[in-house]
Amino acid sequence: MAVWDDVVGQERLTEQLAAAARDADALVTAEGAAASGADPIAQSGASKMTHAWLFTGPPGSGRATAARAFAAALQCVSPDRALGGAPGCGFCDGCHTSLVGTHADVEVVRTDLLSIGVKETRDLVRRSSMSPSDGRWQVIVLEDADRLTEGAGNVLLKAVEEPAPRTVWLLCAPSIEDVLPTIRSRCRHVTLRTPPVAAVADVLVRRDGIDPDAAAAAARATQGHIGRARRLATDERARARRAAVLKLPLRVDDIGGCLKGAQELIDAATEDAKQVAEDVDAKETEELRAALGAAAGTGGRLPRGTAGAMKELQDKQKRRSTRTQRDSLDLALTDLTGFYRDVLAVQLNATVPLANDEVRDSIRRIAASSSPERTLRRIEAVIACRQALDRNVAPLLAVEAMTAALRKG
Repeated sequence: MAVWDDVVGQERLTEQLAAAARDADALVTAEGAAASGADPIAQSGASKMTHAWLFTGPPGSGRATAARAFAAALQCVSPDRALGGAPGCGFCDGCHTSLVGTHADVEVVRTDLLSIGVKETRDLVRRSSMSPSDGRWQVIVLEDADRLTEGAGNVLLKAVEEPAPRTVWLLCAPSIEDVLPTIRSRCRHVTLRTPPVAAVADVLVRRDGIDPDAAAAAARATQGHIGRARRLATDERARARRAAVLKLPLRVDDIGGCLKGAQELIDAATEDAKQVAEDVDAKETEELRAALGAAAGTGGRLPRGTAGAMKELQDKQKRRSTRTQRDSLDLALTDLTGFYRDVLAVQLNATVPLANDEVRDSIRRIAASSSPERTLRRIEAVIACRQALDRNVAPLLAVEAMTAALRKG
């Protein structure tokens, strides 16, 4: 299985990346570049390879998957390359360790916090300045480049502007506008599209062994979002949460229903954050206490002067909880947008298949009792709620305003 097999529905992109990987392989193996000690990328103006890439695309398009596949192709050591084979076989040690996250020269950075700060970025820049220890390239995959603070972006700029020899930066963001102009101007930009529903269903069946009917339903419900489709097909709790969200449009007939529906959405998001905290926070806290020399168990007293480290961990856990709650709410709002998209399709007699076919009766009921103009206003209300959450408006206030707007239409 080649490294590109998991990059779903992005044929043109994979061709471009495969060509760049071939050029990168030729550059590294070129005796002249190796003997001179110069940067091989800089010496070849016609090369399809460059030192910094920016992967953009809508959520679920597979930006990080494509970046990791490219990193694996850059590290490919398959002997077939000498016989004309393309890098990225998927079987050699370089490909395998890159894909599973254990390659010494591939650093994959993702965050479960609201932002990536200066301290973390400086650590990455120091890492990027080192020569490859075992692989062919030093590769830094930054999956959440859109979460860089302004200060962190300025720190990264210098490393991207003047890269170390044989260092490659792979940045991922939802859109090009989410990255500082000074950084994106120094990257080669590649765009991913939303994968076709059929392609997502196929990969769920082929790679995850999911029943074809369940895979097709999950792919259709998420409209090509690979990660959400996999979770929906394998997690009963996710299906239950989604079913509850799709009932909301029928429950906003009065103010009481609006307020109750908003509170339930907030409670569900809070429960998700609480579950993550139960799974991760206790383990992190105990590991830090042990590292600081506290006695085993929660009652052990911390050594003098270590309270600051514990406070830093608690702040990090609080920020992670906030992001988890926001992500859960955003998922619910995305499902709600899909519901009203189906309502609008029915009202306009569109021939597109419904994303939420399992609630067809509810969709037709809402469509018959309103107009396309009211449906568009409801979609705008959901979008406004997402924007308010991005501006740190209190979640309950933002969602209550949305449900009231859904009632009004």
